[in-house]
Amino acid sequence: MPGKNTQKTNAPKRKLALIALTLVLQGCTSLNPTPLEYGEIQATAQRDRDTASENLEPITGPISLSEAIARGLKYNLDRRTRLMEEAIAMNQFDLSQYDMLPKLMASIGYRNRDEYATTSAEDSVTGAPSLSNPYISSAREHTTADLGLTWNLLDFGLGYYTAKQSADRVMIASERRRKTMHLLIQDIRTAFWRAASAQKLREEVRSGIVMAESALADARKAEAERLRSPLDALRYQRQVLENLRLLEAIEQELSTARLELAHLINAPLALDLKVVESDVVPNPRILELPVEDLETVAIARNADLREQFYNTRIAQQETRKAMLRMFPSLNLSYTLKTDDDKYLVNQRWNEAGAQLSWNLLNLLTLPAQMRLADAGVALADQRRISTQMALLAQVHIARLQYSSALQQFGRADSIASVDSRISDHVKNRAEAQTQSKLEQVANNTAAILSLLRRYQALAQANAAASKLQASLGMEPEIGSVQDTSLEDLKQQIAEALARWNEGRLPEVDTPASQAIPAAEAEEAGSKDAKQG
Repeated sequence: MPGKNTQKTNAPKRKLALIALTLVLQGCTSLNPTPLEYGEIQATAQRDRDTASENLEPITGPISLSEAIARGLKYNLDRRTRLMEEAIAMNQFDLSQYDMLPKLMASIGYRNRDEYATTSAEDSVTGAPSLSNPYISSAREHTTADLGLTWNLLDFGLGYYTAKQSADRVMIASERRRKTMHLLIQDIRTAFWRAASAQKLREEVRSGIVMAESALADARKAEAERLRSPLDALRYQRQVLENLRLLEAIEQELSTARLELAHLINAPLALDLKVVESDVVPNPRILELPVEDLETVAIARNADLREQFYNTRIAQQETRKAMLRMFPSLNLSYTLKTDDDKYLVNQRWNEAGAQLSWNLLNLLTLPAQMRLADAGVALADQRRISTQMALLAQVHIARLQYSSALQQFGRADSIASVDSRISDHVKNRAEAQTQSKLEQVANNTAAILSLLRRYQALAQANAAASKLQASLGMEPEIGSVQDTSLEDLKQQIAEALARWNEGRLPEVDTPASQAIPAAEAEEAGSKDAKQG
């Protein structure tokens, strides 16, 4: 009978299989933690720096505020990260739509037995064993292949609501991108005017420090030669040192302004970045609008509040999914099968079936699941209400802060103008040798400090304006920054800044956000893949 001698024949195969299994298991247990090598870290860091600086248009001269914002929107790395997050959310939404489709499963298998599948029989009435020899019912080795289409209607319903949730998550990612844009514009406007003040005051501060150190050296020499009373000499030195301390503090504060702006616009940190000051300063026109209009625009366009609206919709879809899980599951299937077993009469056949299953224990958990889903909706509603109330307060606060910042800027501008004229008079008297060095240092320091405070007030006014605009959800009306040239983007930013400065509010029925275009999503994803 076939198969009597197969045990001896397959013994070496079993030994080889056992040895192979032992080697595989040993390999799985021989893994050890591997620390990063210094060379690997350096190589990866260099690739990261190259990736961060690729495709950047070089800076060939001084940049304006609109160009700084345009470069920030186009090249800032944090914004690129948000674009990639939105691209991933869009890809997840695309994948979730496939969950509603039937499943088409293809499989192929191979089976091998060391003995034939033999069976014997017995009499169904008497139970006596059959006297005939056992017979073979299946080949010792054979291959099978299946191609089956299955569709679970319950999974289809769950996939539908999951896809709607994924669509809302795409919009949430878009709102977070908008918020990042608002914060980036605010930071760039502040850093730009700090860089402008550093550029304006750098030489004056340095010359003032040189003058103060010269006056201090003269005072110490006069003290040593006893040309004046010791107390007067010490008082003189203290006043000079106090002015010197102020000048050095100003120099230290201004030293980081250029680096901060370069980081925000992803410019080389070693670049001697120059800026062009704008003649346009923030004005109070937006403060003349009724605060109710500002509230209406903020409720319609604010990124944080819109995100909570989408979270509420996601929670509501979760409630529908919980209810849907209570229904029976209907599974429809149709399969094409083939088997090359030589003992089969029909080696190809088709199968069709329908199966209805219902987990009755789900009925026991229905109240708890519904309470959980309703609690999620209530939590989302509460977060939305809380965000809306905080937003309304934020609009009022930002409006008052902007008004105060404008007032402070006007006052600082007047003081700087007066101190500048005083400094001019002091210089004229110094040329006529009717002014002491101490008075020159003191008045020069006061003029520099007043000018610094003017720029600081201007930066704060720009920051307050940006904060109010962010609260209102106001942003430049631009398309894909990847597809827009830097020059065109700069022009669009300049027009947006002019509209904001004129106090023109956007229409509340204009969509404040939309998913990034597919081309930009694909480009963001490809850049992510390159960095990986």
